[in-house]
Amino acid sequence: MLNEGDRVPDVKLVGMDGETVNPADFRGNKLVIYFYPKDDTSGCTREAQDFTALADEFEKVGTWILGVSKDSPASHARFAGKYDLKVRLASDVDGSACEAFGTWTEKSMYGRKYMGIERATFLVGRDGTIFRIWRKVKVPGHAEAVLAAARELP
Repeated sequence: MLNEGDRVPDVKLVGMDGETVNPADFRGNKLVIYFYPKDDTSGCTREAQDFTALADEFEKVGTWILGVSKDSPASHARFAGKYDLKVRLASDVDGSACEAFGTWTEKSMYGRKYMGIERATFLVGRDGTIFRIWRKVKVPGHAEAVLAAARELP
């Protein structure tokens, strides 16, 4: 399990364009990495729209936004196009990023237990150190809270 102050894991993700994306690619900038369960579902759509609505404000404070799920790059491209998302999305095809960030967890719905992605967000500083972690995220107001923390981070 990652903690604040740890180095961001060196993981390889696949962007919507099929190119490899790695948190190290953003070194020198602040980075928000948010993990979400599934493209085009109500909570995940709302979260992506909330981050999109604040994308210009994040940019003003030198912060990139990267949304990660296990959906395919093609699914991400459809999702981003359908909702005109301004956030970059990446696929954790093999689950290694979810494992490294500790977001692949046991979940329960209607008494049925299963493994899935826990909604979680990591704010990474310019030096690659995790500044803040939000786990078991509730979507309303979350993007605003992350923006406030990004403004505090030099």
